[in-house]
Amino acid sequence: MRKIIIAIDGYSACGKSTTAKLLAAKLGYAYIDTGAMYRSVTLYFIEHYINITNPKAVTEALDQIHITFVHNSKTDSTDTYLNGLNVENEIRKMYVSEKVSEVSALPEVRKHMVHLQQKMGKKKGIVMDGRDIGTYVFPDAELKIFMVADMQVRAFRRQQELLERKQVVDLDDIIENIQSRDLMDTTRTESPLRKASDAYVIDTTYITVEEQVDCIMNIAVGRMIELAYKLEDI
Repeated sequence: MRKIIIAIDGYSACGKSTTAKLLAAKLGYAYIDTGAMYRSVTLYFIEHYINITNPKAVTEALDQIHITFVHNSKTDSTDTYLNGLNVENEIRKMYVSEKVSEVSALPEVRKHMVHLQQKMGKKKGIVMDGRDIGTYVFPDAELKIFMVADMQVRAFRRQQELLERKQVVDLDDIIENIQSRDLMDTTRTESPLRKASDAYVIDTTYITVEEQVDCIMNIAVGRMIELAYKLEDI
């Protein structure tokens, strides 16, 4: 069956990454966590005291950043590596979360990351999640999903995720962080977060991860069959 690009966009803590990983595994596709890419850049900027108001400093820093994804056989998941170091846990910490939307909004950063993401998708057969995948990175993706969820549910999910990483954060602080990120993501000048006109909307507030995956899987298979018939008609 013809391979496609599946673009999953939406707000933070709606289950995008978890769903995208499981979906990719089911389809035998590559999974690209663009959020981890922006978090890695943010971590590098923090650790190297990069002045984000200085375009030249930002550009020079980006040239020093190399991001890769490596399968972790112990956890059966994908870990993010920044310049050869496993940063999967570090990039999920709150001090990175507090800065990532600000860094992601920089035109130099977005252009650099989008270029890398588009290279990764040239052969198709990928599931990529983020904020602007279906609208900017892959506007011609064969399947676009936009995920939403209730704020309280999103905050609770993020709190549980942090607890699993042994980070204790007050729920109100998480809500404030998510609201701040939503505002920055939706109002930034460079490729803001918005739903593509042809995206399927999935509200994950009251459904399980397994139900999310099954829902998108059914849509994806239907889309592949549809494309296969179109090719036969040509």
